[in-house]
Amino acid sequence: MLKVAFQGERGAYSEAAATVFFRDSIETVPHPTFHEVLESTEAGRTDYAVLPVENSLEGSVGESYDLLLNTRLYATGEIYHRIKHCLIGFDGLEKIDTVYSHPQALGQCRKFIQDHRLKAVPTYDTAGSVKILLELKKDNLSCIASRRAAEIYKVPVIKEGIEDNANNYTRFLVLSNQRHGATAKDKTSIIFSIKHTPGALYNVIEKFHANRINLTKIESRPTKTTPWEYNFYVDFEGNQDDRNILDALEKIRQNTIFLKILGSYPRAEMS
Repeated sequence: MLKVAFQGERGAYSEAAATVFFRDSIETVPHPTFHEVLESTEAGRTDYAVLPVENSLEGSVGESYDLLLNTRLYATGEIYHRIKHCLIGFDGLEKIDTVYSHPQALGQCRKFIQDHRLKAVPTYDTAGSVKILLELKKDNLSCIASRRAAEIYKVPVIKEGIEDNANNYTRFLVLSNQRHGATAKDKTSIIFSIKHTPGALYNVIEKFHANRINLTKIESRPTKTTPWEYNFYVDFEGNQDDRNILDALEKIRQNTIFLKILGSYPRAEMS
């Protein structure tokens, strides 16, 4: 049976995404941090790692992008998982004044929290915030997590669907020690850095245009080594072994300080 690492407690959205992605019977393995998720798969204790990288409402998960820079794993798949947030607690909404959850979930439910004048307390995980409620056992406290998490820990759901926008999806990357074979509808993810000079980024982006490669995402993150210099994370259509892609990557390499190919994998569809 495949072992799949995810961050959080049982009932976390990452666990749900893993279950949906693999479909077949898998053993999900929880870890406290994103770093430990990747490390467990790098060390061979798990076969795959599932990592959230961006949300349709709150944007990119910065910590995940920073970890992708140094991991030895290959990106081998992706999934867009619909996020449905529940307010969970022991009493009615009128008695609650505080809500616990992961910062991303708190951000995705910002309007609900503001409208009900709740104090937001960040935690390490959505499902983990349900465990915090069980430990504190106070009627004025609540948390934001999935219905599945509420069911696992047997804490009542007060209100379902409290996210600011129903069009709330998180994109997860699936990573492993082995590359994925080519398919007819692939996407490739790369990371690169460039000199801090005029036209440097254009010289890279122009290569995609010249080879008629469709970019699906470009994201910048601080290098953490030099102030105001950035690594760029780019997703584009096609497989890294396609002749056209190979040609473009070679030209891009000549215009970058650093280039890392995270991997090629089948493009996911929104469901």
